[in-house]
Amino acid sequence: MAGEVTKSITAENTFSDTIQVQGYFNVSVTGIAGGTEVTVQKISGVDGSNYTDVDSFTADTETYGFEAERKTYRIGVKTGDFGSGTCKVRIGCKWIDYLSS
Repeated sequence: MAGEVTKSITAENTFSDTIQVQGYFNVSVTGIAGGTEVTVQKISGVDGSNYTDVDSFTADTETYGFEAERKTYRIGVKTGDFGSGTCKVRIGCKWIDYLSS
């Protein structure tokens, strides 16, 4: 089973739906302009209720990550990190479970 979450972002505090990943996953970011910073986050902490920043990007990128445990991720633009334009973001992996944000 394969899956992905995507989002076109035109404002701050905008994130994709969540996706559970384990193993290798892809991260794609296109259309970054005007000082926008895109952040990849995962749910962490003992109680699993906090988002932790995993990586961030200020230029278009195509990269991958690795998650040893099954964890919930999302990608987007935090408050104060949007510049201008429309950026498109994606997290994709070989198998997933969708969770509503």
